[in-house]
Amino acid sequence: MAVQQRRNSKTRKAKRRTHYKLAAPTLVKCPSCGEYKLAHKMCACGEYKGQTIVEK
Repeated sequence: MAVQQRRNSKTRKAKRRTHYKLAAPTLVKCPSCGEYKLAHKMCACGEYKGQTIVEK
């Protein structure tokens, strides 16, 4: 089993973790109402792929 020989500094740990970040969600504009929504999800207006799924 590998055993650490010396302690890593805070800076070295921070440099390793620079890529551990959240990605912003991809938002697309609804063609019918113009509201931003998540891709491949139904819009708040009740439409998905140009079809009305839920009547309001």
